[in-house]
Amino acid sequence: MSRNAEPRPGRARKPIGWSMIVIGVLVAISALLVYRRDGIDGVTAILTNDLALFGGILPRVLAGCLLGAFVAEILPHDKVSQSLGPQSGLKGLLIGTAFGAILPGGPFTAYPVASALLSVGADFGATIALVVSWTLIGYGRAVAWELPIMGTDFTLWRLLISLPLPVLAGALGRFVYIRMYPKGAPPRVLP
Repeated sequence: MSRNAEPRPGRARKPIGWSMIVIGVLVAISALLVYRRDGIDGVTAILTNDLALFGGILPRVLAGCLLGAFVAEILPHDKVSQSLGPQSGLKGLLIGTAFGAILPGGPFTAYPVASALLSVGADFGATIALVVSWTLIGYGRAVAWELPIMGTDFTLWRLLISLPLPVLAGALGRFVYIRMYPKGAPPRVLP
């Protein structure tokens, strides 16, 4: 970080929120049901398999989070805000849609990048357009999976029909966000 750069505001994150509590309760109930049916061997087998899965996913999560952090550090705030910010209009939604369509990788890449864009000046609308476009139009899945399995006609029609959806979702996101926070985004504070 250069000497002249302002520190970037972060989002307050609680280590344990309502979703973590719900997941924890569901895990405990599921573990109890497996224990009743299969005994300790069933629970141990599941834990062993899940730890192996976690070990395989952890490097991807780490790489995605680091990518998001580096993207947030590299991108110039003024250019991102101008191109993807609240005043960017339809252009910002189209840029978000185009970027989402070409963004490679899975959720470990897409969500950290989207979060990084939010932190450097992109608004909710453009970021929603990016995520919806990555989900619906993403070229990687279309080329690797859809074309060979579904064929050219289906893939082209699906892409053509999907094209306006990210822009519409982004416009709706921008509309709702402006009504929820008419004075701008709430302050973001690091824990």
